[in-house]
Amino acid sequence: MAEETTGHHSSPPLPPHPPLYCFGVPWPDLNEGLLYTDVFRSTDNATTLIGFYSSKYKNSAPLQGWLQRIRNRQITVDGVVVADPCFALRDGAEVVYHRLPWKEPFAPYLLEVLYEDNDMVAINKPSGLQVLPGGLFQQRTVLMQLQWKEWNKVSSDCSKRQMTQESHPVPVHRLGRGTSGILLCAKTKLAKTRLSTYFANGTAFARDDGGKLELSKARRISKVYRALVAGVIERDEFVIKQPIGTMHYPGVAKGLHVASSSGKPALSKVQVLERDAQRNQAVVQVEIHSGRPHQIRIHLAFAGHPLIGDPLYDIGGQPKAFESESSCDCAADDGGYQKPVQAVPGDCGYYLHAYQLFLSHLVTNKRIEITASLPPILQTQEDRDQENLQR
Repeated sequence: MAEETTGHHSSPPLPPHPPLYCFGVPWPDLNEGLLYTDVFRSTDNATTLIGFYSSKYKNSAPLQGWLQRIRNRQITVDGVVVADPCFALRDGAEVVYHRLPWKEPFAPYLLEVLYEDNDMVAINKPSGLQVLPGGLFQQRTVLMQLQWKEWNKVSSDCSKRQMTQESHPVPVHRLGRGTSGILLCAKTKLAKTRLSTYFANGTAFARDDGGKLELSKARRISKVYRALVAGVIERDEFVIKQPIGTMHYPGVAKGLHVASSSGKPALSKVQVLERDAQRNQAVVQVEIHSGRPHQIRIHLAFAGHPLIGDPLYDIGGQPKAFESESSCDCAADDGGYQKPVQAVPGDCGYYLHAYQLFLSHLVTNKRIEITASLPPILQTQEDRDQENLQR
């Protein structure tokens, strides 16, 4: 569903906030590996160690891969290494798979701080950096850099010891690995709870907002993105209300998010900022009311204008042609399946930037506006002219 809107509701471009400071620790060559713990129950179909893993976690590795991991002494039963695949498990046994440390793919590590107070911090996330652990990226994430940083108190109304006890730096929403721009993070558990509620309430408005995307009292947070899309769009503004659901897809254990009539409500407002007929592309601004995974990529593709360089989503908001199953059953070095030949959501190549964030502060209720500088490819001529004037 894409509906045209009339009128011009967008606010004039805000000057980008210069970063307050940067932080980040270079990544170690290898991460620390992972531990996966299970408690075996006699009600499980399998009774042997290999039977348990090859049936319960067949999506993690083929049979030969689990044999390799067991014989490599990566499995413990009740704290004791077991290298016999036919070892008989007893009811209640604790089985632990020790995934060996590995070198994660390249990811940037420096983060710019755009806004900070006692409750939250807004960072400018670079493209190529994952927000939370998943897949090959377990250490090279925004979350890990937040946890590694020694956070200083902004004010002096309580002791450093109290602040340390309360400190709980964590992102409160996600940006795709290939998406850059503003990422809002809570610094305490209380702030996380309140900010998460703001985002959840914003998503609820996707059902009945009717395309009126002004920041109201009821809607306490608003996010604006820039994107480079294929095609010269005729309409100046339109609203997309296509629901987003999931489908089975190789390499994505919980299913791939796609445009689906049976999915959850989602709402995006699109405004065309600049058209380039020669290159058959356009720079657009997108304001989202819901925060479905990959919403902007899916919605713009659904509307017939996929993001330039998006390796995954095609016209219609569906994945590009793919095999129904992984084309290779052979195991990688750690015994797991080889990376799928098809594109997966974390693959980069597209241009999407979380440009502006408007927020009613969770303590003072004061309106906060945060802007992250735009990558040159997402700048319009108006942006460039303003930049030249400010020099």
